Amino acid sequence: MVTENESKQRLHLVFGGELTSLKSVDFRDLSALDIVGIYPDYASALTAWRGKAQATVDNAAMRYFIVHMHRLLDPELS
Repeated sequence: MVTENESKQRLHLVFGGELTSLKSVDFRDLSALDIVGIYPDYASALTAWRGKAQATVDNAAMRYFIVHMHRLLDPELS
């Protein structure tokens, strides 16, 4: 149980893959998606996202995303 002094977890998923087109978010190969990880807060997720995005900067079709899982799990929690 979360007390008033503790903040709720706000889980974020970082993942990416190569897109079929720069104008869409359709992935070329779903089996090759890079699931970077699940992070307890946005700051941690952003650090992981930034590292992966910078490491793949030479591949214009490669994109990484941050999914706000806490919004999916509890839509009233924003």
